[in-house]
Order: sequence, then structure tokens, then C-alpha cells
Amino acid sequence: MKKVYLIHGWGGHPNEHFFSWLDKELKNKGFEVIQPQMPGTDYPKIEEWVSFLSNLVQNPDKKTFFVGHSIGCQTIMRYLEMLNTPVGGAVFVAGWFDLDNLETKEEKDVRKPWVETPIDFEKIKTICPKISVLLSDNEPFGFVKENKKIFEEKLNAKVSIMENKGHFCEDDGVTKLPEVLQAIEEMIK
Repeated sequence: MKKVYLIHGWGGHPNEHFFSWLDKELKNKGFEVIQPQMPGTDYPKIEEWVSFLSNLVQNPDKKTFFVGHSIGCQTIMRYLEMLNTPVGGAVFVAGWFDLDNLETKEEKDVRKPWVETPIDFEKIKTICPKISVLLSDNEPFGFVKENKKIFEEKLNAKVSIMENKGHFCEDDGVTKLPEVLQAIEEMIK
């Protein structure tokens, strides 16, 4: 059976933004959907999040897919670099390699290891050759062009920059995201 893991972002929960809609749509198409509540979501740590995902995903294979939002994308990438078995694909929504406009020292402290700890892009490409990325032209955390370039050059990802989606949150008016569903369906073909 095809499985999709939906990994929410920093400070988030499994049913936020477009995830509830996507969960229902995927289930209607015959997917098993796993939507975990990530640990310590207000202070996400690489080791905790990657370990949690690793323990959650049992026997990944080419019928295993991932959808991440924001820091969930980083979590998925860091999990994929640990695998030795190829997976079906990944869709990254508002994924990033750097963030701007953080307000507190606490936020900057959380950000630091995520942007400074290297990612093994070559390994990820062998494990997950099908990657689609959705970014927004008015991303409040900046670095849209830089993130697009890294996703394309380092991961051979198909990147789409959408108009006025902000950080793809409910506050930005994003409660449905058919582009994610379409990306997964294209990966299966």
C-alpha cells in the first residue's frame, strides 16, 4: 500500500494549514496517511525530530512518500540521508535552508543548528530522486531565490514559486493545496 507521511512545521500540529484537506484527499485516492504530532514542536531539535520520524517510518520503500511543511522539510531531508533504501518521493512546502525575520533570541537559537548542520544532498538524491518544492513569492521568512537555487541545483528538485501564499499557512489563506496532491500523483506515474 502507498503511504504518505505528513510532517508539520515548527510550532505546528498535524491538522493545520492544508494538512487536513490533504489527508482526506489522499485517503480518497487509496493512500495510507500518517500525520504525527512531532515532539517538542515549539523548540524543534534535529536529533529529536529525525529520530522520531525514523522510529515512525517502518520499512520505507518506493511506495513511501513524504510531505513536509517548513521545518518538516528539513526533518524529512535529514531522515532521508540516513536511509539505504529508495523511497517514492517527497513534496516540500515552504522548505528552507535559511530563515530571516525571526524576532526573538529563542527563535534564532532554534534556527541555528538547522541552518548550520550540513545536509548530504548527494545521498538524498539517490534515496529520493523525485522531489517537488512549493515556495511563495511573498515568503515572510525570505531567501526565496536562494532556497529555490539550492533545491534545484543540489537536489534536482522541481520547484514552483506560487503567488501570494506567504508561508502556506491558514493565516495566509492556505487551507487546500491541490499542487501537493498533483505532485504526488505525478511521482507515482
